[in-house]
Amino acid sequence: MTMNKLLFLILSSTLLLGGCWDVTEPQRMYYINAVGVDFEDDKYKVYLQIINFADVARSQQSGGDVEPAEVGYAEGKTIEEAIYKLYRSSDQEIFWGHMRYLIFSERAMENERSIPVIDTFIRFRETRYHIWVYCTTDPINDLMLVTPILRNSMTASKLSNPISTTKQLTFVQPINLRELIIGLNEPSHEIGIPYVKIMKGWENDEGEMEETTFSGIGILSKNGIKGFIKDSSARGNQWMNEETSRGEVTFKLEGGERDYLTVDIDNLNLEVKPIVNKNDQVEFEIDIKIQGTLNGFKGKITTDEVRKNIAQQIEKEVKETYQEGLKLDADVYRLSEYLYRSNVKVWKKIEHNGKIPLTEDSISKINVDVNKINPGRKTFDETIEE
Repeated sequence: MTMNKLLFLILSSTLLLGGCWDVTEPQRMYYINAVGVDFEDDKYKVYLQIINFADVARSQQSGGDVEPAEVGYAEGKTIEEAIYKLYRSSDQEIFWGHMRYLIFSERAMENERSIPVIDTFIRFRETRYHIWVYCTTDPINDLMLVTPILRNSMTASKLSNPISTTKQLTFVQPINLRELIIGLNEPSHEIGIPYVKIMKGWENDEGEMEETTFSGIGILSKNGIKGFIKDSSARGNQWMNEETSRGEVTFKLEGGERDYLTVDIDNLNLEVKPIVNKNDQVEFEIDIKIQGTLNGFKGKITTDEVRKNIAQQIEKEVKETYQEGLKLDADVYRLSEYLYRSNVKVWKKIEHNGKIPLTEDSISKINVDVNKINPGRKTFDETIEE
């Protein structure tokens, strides 16, 4: 075979090779970062937050000239109908593979309305299970247009990447779609979803700014939203979650006109023990082990004094959040699941719709063990005594 014939054969065979001619170029697609869902007048209201991927590369450089996200809006008898209406108004193909979070309004979680929405996103082939889920009573459109601090990219916002902030303070543990589904399918068939609201506490050269903040939890069941536990009433939730990286307690030192003291809390270890009595009545003993760090204090204090006040404050917060949950008929600490894992026979006897009856006396004991107090760096004459 001559060289010309061989070259012709090779070139001809390349025509039979498959190519990427049917693949849409990345710059010719819109990327969904978030979806907001509301419900009014028997219709789903859907908000799609679209980001410009050219801005993502600049997200590492704070203060850049980043364009804000755009939010599309449509209504439909189902969430799918609303999304298809948005497809009609889009200039480019919409890609869902980078969707980071889903946020519900209170109305969208009532009367099982959230279930078909969740089902839509877990069935769609482009979306993932690791989509963060939030709830709010603020206008969803306003929340989705809040620009991150220093005008960072929307992919660097608190709602898009909540883990980065929880390492410093875990007031509310983020929940993704996978964890939400597990929580609804296992006792007590309820789960706490981070409650988000808009706050005004930052400023720049142009004036006051708005930012999002985690302000509590919303209790979602298969039958709909049970209610919200907000602000200080939700503080006990962080001490009943082993995923808590760091928290704080503030208390007033006893005696005279002594000041308030704030202690950093970390290395949390939690154990919940169901105690079954003779008549199949169940009580729960809670053991919380933590470490504390003092960053600033005035005068002379002892480790025993600090330990005592920390234990009292954490016990108080755990009880308060639990009582707020009882007002909503919610098993806020998922005590039903602890019994289910420990003694399924007793659980089957007393459960109703996956949840066991709970009262204020169901938590019989809360033991808070502060096994270490770190005084931090010493810069003044004040001391902490053993």
